[in-house]
Amino acid sequence: MSHHSADRPGHAVAGPLDGVRVVELAGIGPGPFAAMLLADLGADVVRVDRPVTSPLGGDPARDVTNRNKRSVLVDLKSPEGPGTVRALAARAEILVEGYRPGVAERLGVGPEECMAVNPALVYGRMTGWGQSGPLAPLAGHDIGYIATAGALSMIGAPDGPPALPANLLGDYAGGSLYLTTGVLAALLTARVTGRGQVVDAAIVDGTAHLTAMFWGMLAEGTWQDARGRNLLDGGCPYYGVYETADGGWMAVGALEPQFYAVFVSLLGLDGDELPDRADPRNWSDLRARFTSRFKSATREEWTAVFEGSDACVAPVLSLHEAAGHRHLAGRGTYAEAYGVTQPAPAPRFSDTPGTIRLPPAVPGAHTPDVARDWDVPELLKDHC
Repeated sequence: MSHHSADRPGHAVAGPLDGVRVVELAGIGPGPFAAMLLADLGADVVRVDRPVTSPLGGDPARDVTNRNKRSVLVDLKSPEGPGTVRALAARAEILVEGYRPGVAERLGVGPEECMAVNPALVYGRMTGWGQSGPLAPLAGHDIGYIATAGALSMIGAPDGPPALPANLLGDYAGGSLYLTTGVLAALLTARVTGRGQVVDAAIVDGTAHLTAMFWGMLAEGTWQDARGRNLLDGGCPYYGVYETADGGWMAVGALEPQFYAVFVSLLGLDGDELPDRADPRNWSDLRARFTSRFKSATREEWTAVFEGSDACVAPVLSLHEAAGHRHLAGRGTYAEAYGVTQPAPAPRFSDTPGTIRLPPAVPGAHTPDVARDWDVPELLKDHC
């Protein structure tokens, strides 16, 4: 089998989580992505799919978030279904689920039931609103969670609506990454104490946590609680994006004085003739000058101008363009695996790099193999 490693392509290793068994109760969004992270790092992730199609549709064979996993089919509404999941949980170290609060309990696969057969189990719960609080029982999606956490209000131009960061900020940054950190931290404790625990990962909590630095800046008076008026939210003219002559965009992040000096010089301006950048009253003037200069050439031309410099300027690339960028190609940031271009596992490990070992798991494709490898004959009885 071909193994795709972020550090050493072709090197067949399982990753730092080799030997860790994970049960994933199939869902959408941040839960599957978190389980993919664990799988990329070598965990044996078994995804429990239901005998129904995904509510989002799509081709499961191309769902990259289900790579490196194995799938079994279990009907949780059948008499045998919950017992089958509990049998898997008894042989796992981590279980992750993304149901609304109370659903797993009603299905007979909640923390109490699963930890009764495996007291050392780490039970990870991924929701938007969390397991408690006034909104906990309600439906929601990324956009609502980051709006409630205050993060959405920070993104976009001051005279326009908030800009939507796809579902990267809430689902994946505030959700998946916090769930993954939580279950791995709990796993360390479980291995020392023999006691598992429940990890309540809420997207609103994680997204709010991501704004920690800005709460400190608010307290010291260096951040305005208003969009597009600050150093890092596009309000500052030397930290933002500018349109080029051909309709492309360049991203400027020349925060430090030495990098700013290189930036304005390569932009074709005399730094001594520019107004003081430290005074926000001059920002509109500086923005106008930068805008005019960037409009005088194409994105490709400006890219060539800033290439190899410390100006901290980069072209804004599309997904396809990013995959072909010489730096990312040189690092192997993207991989061609099983007919799909996709991000390689991250982060990098010097001795046990993550790999793309398996293509996206098609629902039920591995039921017999998992039944054998995990010694769960119940899977074959409940096989749909």
